Amino acid sequence: MKRIILSGGGTGGHIYPAITIAREILKIEEAEILFIGTPDGMESKIIPEEGFAFASISVSGLKRKITFDNIKILMQAIHSLFKAKAVLNKFKPDIVIGTGGYVCGPILMAAALSRIPTLIQEQNVIPGITNKILNRVVDKVALGYEEARIRFPKPEKCIYTGNPIRPDVVSAQRAESRRKLGISPEVFMVVITGGSRGARTINRAMISVHEHFKRDKGICLYHITGNLEYDKIVRELGLTDGKSFGKGSRIIKYEYDMPAVLAAADLIICRAGAVSLAELAARELPSILIPYPYASGDHQTFNARVFVKAEAAKMIADKYVTEKELIQDINDFRHQPETLERMSEATKKIKKIYAGVEWIILSCRRPKVEICRFSIDLMYWRPFSNGEKALQ
Repeated sequence: MKRIILSGGGTGGHIYPAITIAREILKIEEAEILFIGTPDGMESKIIPEEGFAFASISVSGLKRKITFDNIKILMQAIHSLFKAKAVLNKFKPDIVIGTGGYVCGPILMAAALSRIPTLIQEQNVIPGITNKILNRVVDKVALGYEEARIRFPKPEKCIYTGNPIRPDVVSAQRAESRRKLGISPEVFMVVITGGSRGARTINRAMISVHEHFKRDKGICLYHITGNLEYDKIVRELGLTDGKSFGKGSRIIKYEYDMPAVLAAADLIICRAGAVSLAELAARELPSILIPYPYASGDHQTFNARVFVKAEAAKMIADKYVTEKELIQDINDFRHQPETLERMSEATKKIKKIYAGVEWIILSCRRPKVEICRFSIDLMYWRPFSNGEKALQ
């Protein structure tokens, strides 16, 4: 039985790809999987709920300004490296895979120094500083976007694979999903989401958007506010039941069944996280993208530009988001089905973002490292045949 460590945390964009990888591994063979995250991050709750073993390492990112806190963070990083080494010695993994976040630093560095096969899965066009550093020591980097290759110090280690997404995002059916959500087949459904924590700019603008459409029976605004913003939105809209507003608006704190919501949607308004965009590509879903302006390296803007270039999405800079523009855009798209169809067709240009047919994972044998290929389309793993190229 193979023993595999997966590490990633801080945001759902780092956590859910790791879960997807773990589940696909378990489809082909028995494996003992251990997730490494931080004790206070989202992963500390999500991973155990998904039924996987979880261990924590305390680590933080350096502040961008010169500060005494950075001294403490560096001391913590040294301590976390020793703790990571202890975890490796105890668990004895065959491979360590990192999907992003500061926690990947110590565990992947310790694994590389111990000559354990290592792989980074980089979701974004602009890689984070941790992954740039680790690129020098790990075996391979799997890219969600080809455009990210030139941004790594050792691009020869990078392979364009696309981003892994949950299989049920692809398999969810529109009619069934609408029945499940209680949405009429004739209604134009717009999904609005800023992620698990919410997006204040989007939520603030949506107050007036809900008011504008509250008497319109032909539209459903399915607004996922995020945990931190929900109470404020409900209060400002004057809701009593905490969910429905007007004829068709739904106000949701957190959506656990996003595959069904995406399958049911006609248009989505959202941030531009890499995994979210991979799911949009999977569903061939037209979108209005509002990148989070404070993301590291402004990577969400670069992610969104790939979709805009392909004519699969419209992008609005966060500082220019207004209720007036959102109302106009929703009305325009609603009454221009041919535009939605063109945008949906355009997502096929970037389909590999979700359907990475060369998902690379390193197995446990040295000096030759066996390679497996993972296909999101076909949902299977297989070793490369003898005639195919293998890493040395």
